[in-house]
Amino acid sequence: MEDLEREMLLIAQGNELAFNSFMNRYMDGLYYHSYGILYNKEMAEEIVSDVFLEVWKNRKKIVEVENMKAWLNTLVYRKSISCLRKEKKRHLDVSMDEMTQFCFPVTETPADHMISVEEMRSLQLAIEALPPKCKHVFFLAKIERVPYQQIAEMLDISLATVNYHIGFAMTTLKRKLKHG
Repeated sequence: MEDLEREMLLIAQGNELAFNSFMNRYMDGLYYHSYGILYNKEMAEEIVSDVFLEVWKNRKKIVEVENMKAWLNTLVYRKSISCLRKEKKRHLDVSMDEMTQFCFPVTETPADHMISVEEMRSLQLAIEALPPKCKHVFFLAKIERVPYQQIAEMLDISLATVNYHIGFAMTTLKRKLKHG
């Protein structure tokens, strides 16, 4: 049995230490996703807390989740959109088209140490220049590694649209970094 499955079983049984480990594993990625939508630190932290509270309340069913990362990102996306609705004090659907911005979070990976500071800055500037919807899809696919089909379902867009955004982002980033 793999570690995540064992952890899920322990959480389902109410083990708080396992739940702490679970939260530590997913917290940063979920925060960056919510922050990218809301562009507000406090609201993003609150969304992530709400997601973990919901997971804890439904812990007995957690072992039934097939793709934990995708499920958690879907919860964050939905709660973030609900938060936007409340902020705008309206009850209409907020679609991906209505998001005016998506702030791509600054993340650090082991590969970053092999890339010069100038190259990292160029990459960050190129990513920030992407259109908001494209940046959001790119973040989910390339940073969070959410499968394309699940991104399509989460954002209520077609798989072709996800592919288009990823292709557009990659082409734009290559062009800007080549000439930048």
